[in-house]
Amino acid sequence: EYDGYVFGTPVHYAAASGAITSFMDRIFYAGGKEVFYMKPASAISIARRGGTTATWDQMNKYFGISQMPIVTSQYWNMVHGAYGDQVKQDLEGMQTMRTLARNMAFMIKCFKVGRENGVELPKREPGIGTNFIR
Repeated sequence: EYDGYVFGTPVHYAAASGAITSFMDRIFYAGGKEVFYMKPASAISIARRGGTTATWDQMNKYFGISQMPIVTSQYWNMVHGAYGDQVKQDLEGMQTMRTLARNMAFMIKCFKVGRENGVELPKREPGIGTNFIR
């Protein structure tokens, strides 16, 4: 039912939190490829200091495997701070979030205009599962 998705997580040990990882594993496995197909998505990571890019990369993999356009900003989608008030002091991070919001809104509007004008989603091929054991 949604036009786009934003998922956020704190960084725990240079990775997404266990709660969001468990949630993402379950929701994307249980039909995510149908529900999320061609819906713009974005991941946001929040950390006191480090691990944000590894977390951002981890989250984006869910979107890539589900053929979701990944919405970005002028920098990686992250903010720094241990608490909400500290995050607000991360001026570059807050600018990144504003840009991300504008980019997400733009992409959702473009998809809507496309649908209204008869632009169809790309045809999907059935998945071919292979392995490397011969």
